[in-house]
Amino acid sequence: MNERLQSFKNYIKNKKVALIGMGISNRAAVDFLLSSGAILSARDKNSVPDAEMTEFLTSRGVKMIYGEQYLSDITEDIVFKSPGIRYDIPELIEAAQSGTVITSEMEVFTEICPAKIFAVTGSDGKTTTTTLVSKMLEKTAEKTGAKVYLGGNIGTPLLPYVEEMTENDFAVLELSSFQLHTMKTAPVSAIVTNVTPNHLNWHTSMEEYVESKKNIYRDQTENCRLVLNANNEITVSMADEAKAKVTFFAFGHEPENKPCCYFENGTVWYDDGKEKQPVMKREDIRLVGDHNVKNYMAAISCVWGYADVSDMLDIARTFKGVPHRIEFIAEKGDVKFYNSSIDTSPTRTLAALASFKEKLIVIVGGYDKHIPIEPLIAPLAEKAKFVVATGDTGLQVLSALAAHGYPKKDMAYLGDFDAAVRFAANKADEGDTVLLSPAAASFDAFKNFEERGDRFRKIVEKLWSF
Repeated sequence: MNERLQSFKNYIKNKKVALIGMGISNRAAVDFLLSSGAILSARDKNSVPDAEMTEFLTSRGVKMIYGEQYLSDITEDIVFKSPGIRYDIPELIEAAQSGTVITSEMEVFTEICPAKIFAVTGSDGKTTTTTLVSKMLEKTAEKTGAKVYLGGNIGTPLLPYVEEMTENDFAVLELSSFQLHTMKTAPVSAIVTNVTPNHLNWHTSMEEYVESKKNIYRDQTENCRLVLNANNEITVSMADEAKAKVTFFAFGHEPENKPCCYFENGTVWYDDGKEKQPVMKREDIRLVGDHNVKNYMAAISCVWGYADVSDMLDIARTFKGVPHRIEFIAEKGDVKFYNSSIDTSPTRTLAALASFKEKLIVIVGGYDKHIPIEPLIAPLAEKAKFVVATGDTGLQVLSALAAHGYPKKDMAYLGDFDAAVRFAANKADEGDTVLLSPAAASFDAFKNFEERGDRFRKIVEKLWSF
């Protein structure tokens, strides 16, 4: 019996609960909270909810408070806020001072989840690494009869499934800095893939962003594991304050600290401090790019002792990757098209560029997250055969490229995304590669990076033959 779940249900019964922001996570929590006896209200900034959402909420008796005044008069006992809403906006501060408890779907889930939690955060590589952890653990689960639940910032919100979970199961979570901002959690095994400037349009500073990431391990104990990137200065510094046992992963050298996972001379090794053994060779990994070798090392370190090496190797040889992450879309007229819409920061685009040996036609630009683009410019100038820019940040990239000395004849700005993709395709000769790697978020034109990537795929699929 899950005593924490039962205690939560007893606590929330007959409490007034507000769901603020009716995104994926809060919508998924509706039926679970109602079945627990909560009295729900839904608050959202959208002035007119869509018909499906209206039917969903009204059929369950949920009070709807929509429009610009959606945060006024918060008198509910508990607030479940969406990850993108900061806890310190005036309305929530006032509500908290009046006694309202501010929480979130993910915070409650980690508090009452009976399964072993494996959690991943970082600026880059979160989704691929989380997926690898999940797939490796699934191999273990197949042998023991356990289940693996994949969620957080990826997959399905998991709160509705907590009643069916057991202590033998695994919950694998991708956690963003938004979700971690106010969280307290103690995963059995946690990863920080790396930390570089990101989401500085939402966080008040780089320091706050880093502090949010640290919440993934702050409440761990010495019985837990923390996996850190030995090639990233910020994550290396985290080891000094971690209570959990630290495992480093490194590219190009073996860390002095043990245990560790590292890539050297074409082979991924794991050293537990007593002996080291080869896990896989570079050619075993189907995914392109050195950054994916790092993702594998992080995942291997996270599940070591829970998954067999043979299963890790099988995943490496069969896993084709996650959509929107240097995803091969098509080859038309001997021109290859890759979708890396997930590249919402300069560091992601740097990794994508480094995954190819040939010169590329690169599509960049999107919503401005106020991340410095300077580190991207020199590598982009070196790697790009032609740069097609679009979106809010596109002109910034082109201006910086011009100042760097990149030929103006080899770049163009198209304000419309569809036009930018078609222009890039027209610029391609036989043997060329077109890469969508925006180095920026999608919110200037799309709901999210997935929608942007799907649009790219549809345009490419309709292209004429060259």
